[in-house]
Amino acid sequence: MNAGKSIFSQLTEFLPAQEFRQCVARYQGDYKLKSFSCWDQFLCLAFAQLTYRESLRDIEACLRSQQAKLYHMGIRGRVSRNTLAHANSVRDWRIHADFAQVLIAQARELYLEDSFGVALEQTAYALDATTIDLCLSLFPWAKFRKHKGAVKLNTLLDLRGNIPTVVSITHGQVHEINILDELTFEAGAFYVMDRGYLDFARLHKLHLASAFFVTRARKRFDCQRLYSRPVDKTTGLVCDQTIALNNFYPRQGYPDKLRRIRYFDSEKQKRLVFLTNNFLLPPLTITQLYRSRWQVELFFKWIKQHLRIKKFYGTSENALKTQIWIAISVYLLVAIVKKRLGLEGSLFRILQIVSVTLFEKTPILEALSLQDDDAKLDDLCKQLILFN
Repeated sequence: MNAGKSIFSQLTEFLPAQEFRQCVARYQGDYKLKSFSCWDQFLCLAFAQLTYRESLRDIEACLRSQQAKLYHMGIRGRVSRNTLAHANSVRDWRIHADFAQVLIAQARELYLEDSFGVALEQTAYALDATTIDLCLSLFPWAKFRKHKGAVKLNTLLDLRGNIPTVVSITHGQVHEINILDELTFEAGAFYVMDRGYLDFARLHKLHLASAFFVTRARKRFDCQRLYSRPVDKTTGLVCDQTIALNNFYPRQGYPDKLRRIRYFDSEKQKRLVFLTNNFLLPPLTITQLYRSRWQVELFFKWIKQHLRIKKFYGTSENALKTQIWIAISVYLLVAIVKKRLGLEGSLFRILQIVSVTLFEKTPILEALSLQDDDAKLDDLCKQLILFN
């Protein structure tokens, strides 16, 4: 990397600018614009995500304080909170959603060979949703309950690298199970989800697509045992059975056989019942797959704590979706940089370092590489010794 460039400029070099221009052209984002392009908008909001800016006034003040450096950072237009607010409100959020899909494809390719703790050759996804609370008086279009507003962030997470492959932002009143109707299932892949997604008709469509699911059974689950396989009960397994559904409507939705695995978690002293349509994997691997579903919960916790998706720079639906998609793009950018530079630190550590060094003109690899603090301390101690 060129040492004469700022850390922010070196970071944005990892972004495929040509693909971004194609996304802008697809939705005519720069149509009749004289200044402050969609690229300027993206860079300003990416800067806000990386440096934890709280408001448009905050973004404006910080960037204007570095006015001489903005051109070299790629920001050509004049930064103004009114201009940025207008851009967030009227420029199509799908520009940034499509660009995030480009980054998703790059990140998945980089993390293709990573392990997620389960001996599995096939691709595994975790599906879940999180609720983002909103003030109903500021976001009247996002009514969730009588005195509360919210949107839901539905995410399909690739467990190899924790890369979000499908993200859908819906109103809080829309049940998360509807995301199953939007997904195109990958043959041979595993989809891990909690029992909130237990809809047998939808799961049967997944089964007909030659994909596999792993989920939990509800407490009141009526079925007929057809066959039992031997299990090693010292591992916590209780039984491994082939079953058929008894009740009329569930059986109409899923007429084929299912596999039921009972497992006792000795740490939490809890009995768990798993359902899957895969009859080949060892039963203990099925339980490990479901345990890996927790990665999507950690992903939601990470982006809520370290990116700006709980406080928004605009109150329109377009502004909210724009901010969320740019936040996801920043997450993907940090993941791509980590892999391409071979960095050993966590994404949190990289984000923290970047947040305080964006304007410094240091080679990015030098700025983000782990330093051996103990070795440096030893060197300093040796310098203090005058006589052996």
